[in-house]
Amino acid sequence: MSDLQLYQYILIALLFIWSGFVRSGLGFGGAVLTLPFLLLVVDNPLVFLPIIGVHLMFFSCLITWQNRQRVKRAVPDTGGSVSTIDWTYLRFALLVMIVPKLIGIFGLLTLPASLMSSIIYCIVIAYALSYIFNRPFTSNSRGLDILFLILGGYVSGTSLIGAPLIAAVFASHVSREKLRDTLFVLWFILVLIKMVSFIIAGVDLQLIHHLWLLPCAFMGHLLGERLHKKLVGAESKVFFRALGSVLIVVSTLGLIRTVI
Repeated sequence: MSDLQLYQYILIALLFIWSGFVRSGLGFGGAVLTLPFLLLVVDNPLVFLPIIGVHLMFFSCLITWQNRQRVKRAVPDTGGSVSTIDWTYLRFALLVMIVPKLIGIFGLLTLPASLMSSIIYCIVIAYALSYIFNRPFTSNSRGLDILFLILGGYVSGTSLIGAPLIAAVFASHVSREKLRDTLFVLWFILVLIKMVSFIIAGVDLQLIHHLWLLPCAFMGHLLGERLHKKLVGAESKVFFRALGSVLIVVSTLGLIRTVI
């Protein structure tokens, strides 16, 4: 990213603030709701995925630790044994997702950047339509659970945007009190696998840009923490419909640009 114009750096900084805000406010979606916009600035997923991955790992640890401390303060007589993570279902999901995850990573590292961008735009449009029509992905059978986990693992391997599919399954099997932290631990493990693959493949991790983009994401994180209750309140449907409409426009423009 060393050859970008000043306005492009400003746009990237703003988008990483947005990424941190969404991740903190919702518990997922920092990549899926940000990557289409980033690809309009630089049309190469491998430029941004290492940065998003490191941010996701950092904030997963931070938010999980914060929630654990909050629970311990609320229930002080647990002796430190309190857990906010459903390890049993987490292990099951990882066993289902690991192979599709690796296949997705292989595709990301071998397929042309323009093709991967097009795939990402198409996936985001599907998510955006579910937001607009208030028809989120849901899972109500074991077969559908496994299918969603397989698809979510593959999409996560290609672009780190499989969260809506994966979260739909976890929401059906993990208690509300443990759902957010369990998902954050899952994101950490999935991203760790991807980052190791990047290192083995010699992908540029854009380490110099972490120095200024991590504070941007942290700023968004603080905003997301403050506005979390509002985002999941009564107005969230309106918020997601508007956001879905914007994502469709952005993704469509991105698809047109990759074709031209």
